[in-house]
Amino acid sequence: MEAYIKAISYYLPEKVVTNEDLVRDYPQWDAEKVAKKTGIYERHVSAVGETAGDMAVKAAQKLFAEYDIDTKDIDFVLLCTQSPDYHLPSTACIIQNKLGISQKAGAFDFDLGCSGYEYGLAIAKGFIVGGMAKNILLLTAETYNKYIHPSDYGNRSIFGDGAAATIVSTEGEYKIEEFVFGTNGMDAGKLIVRTGCARQPVKTGEVGKDEGGYINAPDFLYMDGSGIFNFTLEAVPAMVKQLLEKNGMLQDQIDVFIFHQANRFMLNTIQKICHIDKNKFYVDLEHTGNTVSSTVPIALKDYITKGGNAKTIMLTGFGVGLSWAGCIIKQK
Repeated sequence: MEAYIKAISYYLPEKVVTNEDLVRDYPQWDAEKVAKKTGIYERHVSAVGETAGDMAVKAAQKLFAEYDIDTKDIDFVLLCTQSPDYHLPSTACIIQNKLGISQKAGAFDFDLGCSGYEYGLAIAKGFIVGGMAKNILLLTAETYNKYIHPSDYGNRSIFGDGAAATIVSTEGEYKIEEFVFGTNGMDAGKLIVRTGCARQPVKTGEVGKDEGGYINAPDFLYMDGSGIFNFTLEAVPAMVKQLLEKNGMLQDQIDVFIFHQANRFMLNTIQKICHIDKNKFYVDLEHTGNTVSSTVPIALKDYITKGGNAKTIMLTGFGVGLSWAGCIIKQK
């Protein structure tokens, strides 16, 4: 049994925050300099009361309408999110009901960030190859902006909210090949929200800065920018090499590389270090920003919509965890 990507759609919140909007909050900024460094001109931000679960439902409904998919054919729901609607139950269970998917379908959340889409594809492939499901609805959804401190101009310039929906099935357009995974939990603190869960349930109200000048508030998202950058430059080139070896391919046999859309500076650096042809390296974050686990499916959907017809595509994700994962997909 083989597993395929059959359909992809995505949803972005209505509210758009442009670089000019950010400059009004931070007059010392220059909108063009922000765009030049990050590659981002605008990002979508979830509304007050709009959750990751809400966005995932909208992405799924859009997918069902676009591809004329009947919900009765879905036999599993997977949701990748780090901003669930509740501590419990799994938001995927609520989504199953909202979408009218059969009660015979399985459903669960898994908590991963920037590598989440690739992990989701692997989980879905495992269920299909194992004969446990035939049509899996893989959802990715994040509302990171709800975790960002209002004064954290660095993260506000990078992250956008959004959700994507993918059908992984026994048939489809792109066959899912072999995977590579990796984890470095020793550096988990480099990208973290410290309060609000069991380890530290009570918010502190503290706001400070780290040695690099980044906002370090335990109640909000903290990212060690230089630490994450160094991690990426170490992990990603090795992952690319391992992926090629595991799939028995040479780098020039990959038609398009779609990597986690972190920011333009990081992507440009990866492209150069990995010696990837610039014409094969797909960048797609100008109007969405870094949507965490949804960057790769959004970019893949945009690539296909714009007429891309690559036979072989490498997908990779890397970031919070610290975690990384990648796979190769091949057009039938």
